[in-house]
Amino acid sequence: MSATAASVLPVQSEGQRDAIGPGRHGLVGQLLSGALATLTTTGHAPVVLDCGGGSGSFAVPLARAGAMVTVIDISADALATLTRRAAEAGAADGVTPIQGDVEALADVIEPGTFDLALAHGIFEAVDHPAMAFAEVAAAVRPGGLLSVLVSNPVAGVLARALAGDLAAALRELHQLDVAGNRADARGEARLDPAAVQRLCGEHGFTIEEVHGIAVFADLVPGAALDAPGARDALAALETACATRSPFAEIAGRVHVLARRPAG
Repeated sequence: MSATAASVLPVQSEGQRDAIGPGRHGLVGQLLSGALATLTTTGHAPVVLDCGGGSGSFAVPLARAGAMVTVIDISADALATLTRRAAEAGAADGVTPIQGDVEALADVIEPGTFDLALAHGIFEAVDHPAMAFAEVAAAVRPGGLLSVLVSNPVAGVLARALAGDLAAALRELHQLDVAGNRADARGEARLDPAAVQRLCGEHGFTIEEVHGIAVFADLVPGAALDAPGARDALAALETACATRSPFAEIAGRVHVLARRPAG
């Protein structure tokens, strides 16, 4: 599916590598811009839930684009960063920070009331990822969208090999073939891209788009980005390969956009 969005959110960067544009947050920002456009109706600002997004990398741009964003994060420090960033961007009125546990969302928000729910990088950090997924999914209204960004374990093998740690790359490759490897030390199933897409179906969502994120960005030496035009070239590569096989399948992260049927 097309990675082109109707408009580009001014996604704020967490560091120099994130400032390259569509390579990382930029491409996800474009995808969210397109998603937001499908949810915008006359007289109604889209209502967005950002789970674990306390620093505001996505919440602030979404608020600047006209959305009303509720951010749930367990970290008071992250929420303080969000509040400061929103104020500096003139988007304080569009951002509501709430300290809470993603695995118990129903304690702090009303289920089924959000046009768009973001779960970006949180399922790798929670104790019970499948439970957290169910909580986030339940927050989305009929006709609303779910945006998930999850790590791709396949990329770990490639990254270790390119870094010269071939023994570690071989171990990770073998682990991908071990049936029990999909569980972590707590016995919880890991949510890799395939598991996320499966859970979307189980919770009644229809997958609309799947994009590889950071196909090259994690592999390119930082010094290489100092060359004239290098950042633009990397951004173009990322956008062009986000849905192109086999490149998308080896991306560092995978973005899944799914919709709950309206009827």
